Amino acid sequence: MKRIIQILTGTFLIFIISCTTDFLDYSPKGKLSGDQLNNPEFMDQLVTAAYASLGNDDWPQPISNMWQWGSVRSDDAYKGGGSVPDQGEIDIMEQFVLINTELGKPNLIWIALYEGIGRANDALQRLDLMTEKQYPKKVEREAECRFIRGHFHFLLKILFKYPVWVDELTQKADIKLLTNNDFTNDQLWDKIAGDFEFAVNNLPVTQSQKGRATKVAAWSYLAKVRLYQAYEQDDQHNVTNINTTKLQQVVQMCDNVITAGTNGLAVDFGDNFVTEKENGPESIFAIQFSVDDGTDHGRLNKATGLNYNMAPVFGCCDFHNPSQNMVNAFKTDDNGLPLFDTFNDVSMKDFVDFWTNGVDPRLDHTVGIVSHPFKYDPTWIMLKSWRRAPQVYGYYSAMKEVVHYKDPTFRKYGAFHASALNFVVIRYSDVLLMKAEALIELGRHSEALPLINEVRSRAANSTGKLKYSNGTYASNYRISTYQDGVNCNWTQNYARSAMRFERRLEFAMESPRFFDLVRWGIAAETLNAYFAKEKTRFTFLSDAFFKKNRDEYLPIPQQQINLVEGIYTQNYGW
Repeated sequence: MKRIIQILTGTFLIFIISCTTDFLDYSPKGKLSGDQLNNPEFMDQLVTAAYASLGNDDWPQPISNMWQWGSVRSDDAYKGGGSVPDQGEIDIMEQFVLINTELGKPNLIWIALYEGIGRANDALQRLDLMTEKQYPKKVEREAECRFIRGHFHFLLKILFKYPVWVDELTQKADIKLLTNNDFTNDQLWDKIAGDFEFAVNNLPVTQSQKGRATKVAAWSYLAKVRLYQAYEQDDQHNVTNINTTKLQQVVQMCDNVITAGTNGLAVDFGDNFVTEKENGPESIFAIQFSVDDGTDHGRLNKATGLNYNMAPVFGCCDFHNPSQNMVNAFKTDDNGLPLFDTFNDVSMKDFVDFWTNGVDPRLDHTVGIVSHPFKYDPTWIMLKSWRRAPQVYGYYSAMKEVVHYKDPTFRKYGAFHASALNFVVIRYSDVLLMKAEALIELGRHSEALPLINEVRSRAANSTGKLKYSNGTYASNYRISTYQDGVNCNWTQNYARSAMRFERRLEFAMESPRFFDLVRWGIAAETLNAYFAKEKTRFTFLSDAFFKKNRDEYLPIPQQQINLVEGIYTQNYGW
């Protein structure tokens, strides 16, 4: 734990994270002593450093795009790459076998997230030394730092369940004395919620500089925290109750976002995954990246550097491959609705399969499919040769997080690839579906129907980018809204299934899937059913098995337990 908040002791380097805006557009000023930073002149730069930590990652320990932690560990995706041993720790986590408390990657993400918390806390400590007369933006900047700290603690919470709570009141000398059992599960959620509540109370509804946290972003994140907290878990990770008071808070926070009127759904679903449309209406809070910004290399999004396929213009490294199960989930029935129970009986894999079946248009926004246009270029057709190890992982390729090779922000760094494509932490569609989820669990499922239908209607209208040069579509797009008494019977149980399926389709390959399954208390049954079928298609999964009451959370890294001489309590099952 020595590295938690040592980021700004002694020296300080100003980071730039602007993305085609003037937000935090400062030139590096060199090194300063710690005491020199306790000056209003440097407060904005300190907050800049806290923002910079949101995207200070790379593919070995991604913390912006959480694909290794929430997508590959779910039924959405395979690890991919050149072979099963290629980046073998990801394979271990994907299959939930051979996992132990000394794996390197959980330790890396633990460190990276606490480094981000350290920057936020350092800024908060120094802001506390200022008066509002000295620094008129004091309270607003404190709110931004607490928003950032809340984000990092949230990620630690959904990964490890019982992380260590560290705030700006903690003295550096006392960090090694902190334990991870000072607070109950519920109390930890309240601590995280407290940061977002402070942000709600002290941030403006909008910001003139893109990338800064807003009141709307804080409402949205607070809704997410309360939604997770509502599913009460015992110490063995079983969901034992759904707290209706917390659900009502979710509805209120989401209503605040909706009525604020600052955000809405993008006209086309694909607008969320191209640089020319970033910071659009659907983006409530996004991690900003940039190129050609006056720095040596720009602020590139390197978390997905492994995930470009083997097309000649890329050539490496083809990780994060969509699963056959997930591709099949985009099938629709004759009424244009999902096939909740039978979608995975027969696979869609050949060209004709995407025409003999009805298909939700979001599939071709999410998955690179052989013979289909890739990344909205009707002349750039995906080929089998673009796949690195199809004999192991099949023929599908990730698409949301990659950019076209002609994108002006596309860059190669060594063997890897990056761009300035922002990573959207919270989209407006997430707010709609969080509200729908809370309403369904409150027994107000009829009120959830129009929210889910709003998301589906946008999907239905998102086919314009999905055409060949001759104007024909890549798949047989067939999608409809839910109509109670016409094409469905909208009971609470049916509505719950519809909402959960909608979240999977809407956010496929974006990383929430695993954490959704754990929140709902259905991770073991869902993933073991997935493994049972998928291992008949792909032999690399032959030993995969999710152990209930253990694998819902990563173990507390043994390396960290050793650093604090054993005062941390290991998670149940480990």
